[in-house]
Amino acid sequence: MAHILVVDDDADMRALVRGALERDGHAVTALACGAQVTPEHCAWAHCILLDVMMPGEDGFATCARIRALAGCPILFLTARAEETDVLRGLGLGGDDYLTKPFRVAELRARVAAHLRREARVPTRRVRRGAFDFDLASKTLYHGDAALPLTKSEYAICEHLATHAGQVFSKEQIYEAVFGYDGCADDSAVTEHVKNIRAKLKAAGGAPIETVWGIGYKWKNEEM
Repeated sequence: MAHILVVDDDADMRALVRGALERDGHAVTALACGAQVTPEHCAWAHCILLDVMMPGEDGFATCARIRALAGCPILFLTARAEETDVLRGLGLGGDDYLTKPFRVAELRARVAAHLRREARVPTRRVRRGAFDFDLASKTLYHGDAALPLTKSEYAICEHLATHAGQVFSKEQIYEAVFGYDGCADDSAVTEHVKNIRAKLKAAGGAPIETVWGIGYKWKNEEM
């Protein structure tokens, strides 16, 4: 069973797609517009089906917004059949493009093919206590929720967590994350750690410890 997100402003189309995919044993969540898609949806979805012509944020804009958050396949289901539209959708990070009206059997077959392909790709994950690092997508999860970390915040967390129990000075963290040619200084690490702690605490954990006079470490919790 896969968790599939369907986004379409047409209620009849949502019902059609939901019914077809649920017959294949999948769990389907249906939303009426792209603006309703959240980082949490991106974290658990195994496949996302996006209409293009929706009020407010259209499917192209939604794809552009969530592509960095969603490591799963994104399929466009749309009446926009021009070659320029297809190229635009794929260029924004879509994995497939199916024009309406489509055959339900073809939709089911394409979804199944993408899910099979995803199943063959090994995921690289590191678990530290209640926190789960997806090293491929550079995403940190607490349970099923993806945490809203910036690129630099994630990099600091990954560096500390993959060396759990080891103490690093601010200088060492800065060099590991930003390199010797970074344009700031190690005081940036202090501010990043402050922001990281606030986000991790809001999620329900406090794995980064201060070792006074030395630096920081990630608690050496069992994986």
